[in-house]
Amino acid sequence: MTMKTWLAAGVSCAVLALAGCGGGNSSGSAASSAPASSASSGKKTLTVAMNAEFAPFESQDENKNIHGFDVDLLNAMAKAGGFEVVFRHQPWDSLFPALGNGDVDMLASAITITDDRKQSMDFSEPYYQIKQVVLVPASKNVQSIEDVKKLPKVGAVTGQTGDFAAQKLFGATSPNITRFENVNLMIKEVENGGLSAAISDSAVIAHYIKNNANKGFTMVEVPDFETENYGFAVRKGDSEKLNMLNDALKKVRESGEYAQIESKYFADGSAPASAAASAAK
Repeated sequence: MTMKTWLAAGVSCAVLALAGCGGGNSSGSAASSAPASSASSGKKTLTVAMNAEFAPFESQDENKNIHGFDVDLLNAMAKAGGFEVVFRHQPWDSLFPALGNGDVDMLASAITITDDRKQSMDFSEPYYQIKQVVLVPASKNVQSIEDVKKLPKVGAVTGQTGDFAAQKLFGATSPNITRFENVNLMIKEVENGGLSAAISDSAVIAHYIKNNANKGFTMVEVPDFETENYGFAVRKGDSEKLNMLNDALKKVRESGEYAQIESKYFADGSAPASAAASAAK
């Protein structure tokens, strides 16, 4: 089966302002707590956990300040919705337990909405759309699914939807899959030659290729990989926070601010021009 190879200059990441980075399963709590109030402003404050190792959605600078698409979008939503947000960086595998235990109010970490996750948590309306893709050195001339399956060592982040995609290609227990705790470590191993390829979210891989054009990597789309929607996660049954988020997201879309934020991070054409308009309907 032929695959479409996306080069750095011409990447076409699907980013409907609908809304994966996927993650492991975790038992959520049905309990719902009201957002805390900020003593200084009187506004509700939501503590937001994210794994800030997933640029351009969330990452840290040299001073450990968290920034990215999700951060800017949530700040805009908080302003529009009359609440405040506080961001907390955590390891990926700690996010879902933190939400279920009530340690944080919500998760915003490029999380793919899946039926499995919806069993233990609730999701906002989708806010971004991606697919899983394969990052490979251009020199390998990977042109088909069969070519990918012949690669001896392919990386994925444990519990993310890239991991599930790798299992779909190679099998759940395949020795061809090498797993990592975050995407940065995985890509570094591809750079070092320790991996033949890596599977992750299209927007993340496109961002990496764009900012490392001299390293000779390309992105390959696998037709069998389904489109995924990102959503903000809250505890199961927490309708108050869910309504806050959905109402604020709608306002940001309708005001045009969503499109401005999207353009800031995906101005290279990776986001279709009609995405924000179609998602706001």
